[in-house]
This record gives sequence, C-alpha cells and structure tokens, in this order.
Amino acid sequence: AKLDFEIEPRTRKPLQSLAPLISNVPKARLFDEMLKLLMSGNAMACLHELRRAGLHHGLLPLLDVILEQPDGERFVEAALRRTDERLAQGKGVSPGFLFAALLWQEVNRQWQQLLEAREHRIPALMAAIDQVLDAQAGKLAIQKRFTADMREIWSLQPRFERRNGQAPFRLLEHLRFRAAYDFMLLRCETGEIDKEIGEWWQRFTESDGADRQALLAREGTGGGRSRRGSRSRRGRGRSRRVDDQEMPPDGQPG
Repeated sequence: AKLDFEIEPRTRKPLQSLAPLISNVPKARLFDEMLKLLMSGNAMACLHELRRAGLHHGLLPLLDVILEQPDGERFVEAALRRTDERLAQGKGVSPGFLFAALLWQEVNRQWQQLLEAREHRIPALMAAIDQVLDAQAGKLAIQKRFTADMREIWSLQPRFERRNGQAPFRLLEHLRFRAAYDFMLLRCETGEIDKEIGEWWQRFTESDGADRQALLAREGTGGGRSRRGSRSRRGRGRSRRVDDQEMPPDGQPG
C-alpha cells in the first residue's frame, strides 16, 4: 500500500484461506504490527489491503462493520487522513488518539443504545466505553497507557457541550484537553455534532480573558445555543443534574 505495488496473484491467492493462522500470533505482536500500518503514512490504504486479504478480523474485529457504514467510514477516513498529513509534516502521532478514532463509532453506537434504554448520559458513556474495550481486549493487546488515553478522550467529549460558568476553564486545564479537543473537531468535521460547537471552542481557546468572558456571556443569553448532535432526542430530556456533573478523568496519564 505504501509503495503502490500489487501482490503477485499466486502469492495473494492463499492469503484468505490461511488468514485464521493470524490467531496464533501473540496479541502484543499484532498491536506492534498494527501501529506500523497506521503510522506508515498510508494508513487508509493499508486498512483496505487488510480487508482485501481477509486479515482484518484478527486485528480490529469492529473494523469491517465500521467501514461498511457511511458515517463510520467517513470518520475513520478523516482521522487517518489527518494522521497521514501529520506524519508527512514530520509531526508526532498519538497511538491512543488513533485507536480512539478507530473504535469511536462502536462506542457511540452503544452509547446511543443505552440512552434509548433511558440510562443516564454519563454512566451510559462509561458503560459503552467498558463494553468496547472489553470486546477489543481479546483480539488486540492495546497497551494500558493507550487505553487510558482513549478513555479520557472519549469521556471528555460531553464536556465540550458545557459552555457556561467555569466548566470551559476547567476543561482547558485538563491534561488531555488538546487530544480531546482535536477529537471533538474531528466529530464536527464529519457532521456528527454541530460545527458551531467546534467554532465556539476554537474562538475560546484562541481568545484572551475579556473575549472569553464575552463568549461565555453569549452562551448565557442563549445566543450560542446549538443542537447537541451526540445526544438522542430522548436523552435530552433526562436528568440535567447528572448531565451537568463534573466528569472525573478516567485512567492515568500515558
């Protein structure tokens, strides 16, 4: 994929029939190889080659489902395109951010299902995160320091919707703010949540004290109120007290 080569047909032919043998490879080795693919500078092309060879089930069991859903594929493609661009510019890439992007659609899907079952919003997100990471652990040994990053990136997402009082300032001080912020912008870019949320936070992070207070005052009057794209219609009407709780960070810094 990286060199835009083709595998010779007779060499490619046995790959699918022999694909189950990948289950004999240690999970830690699979994780290392997956990182090489994702950080090759041609990540999306590598993932498509894995699918074509029938090898993806041993690496990311949720990948096939994600890439068959338009929203999921759009999100993953945007994340990997950004990764390839950073690598081309000689910038670093966080494995935790990468895997958070790859698995987010499944987390979000399970989160919405729990909201439809009338679970409270924050506990529902935590439960969805646990379910996805538990399912993934049996296939790919994502290191704990990366899963801690993933948890924090995911669990901080609802806090971007709180744009009043001291909540935005507390979020700015969080150790994982920058990664969670970039992840939120990715959700805006792909239409998962309202772009106005991302635009507001861009202005807030780039402003000084007086301008920040003006942005907060505008939120207080309802002038910046936006549709909360990540919440179900039923979820919007439930306990405001739970929704406004300060969310503790999950896991330890990587």
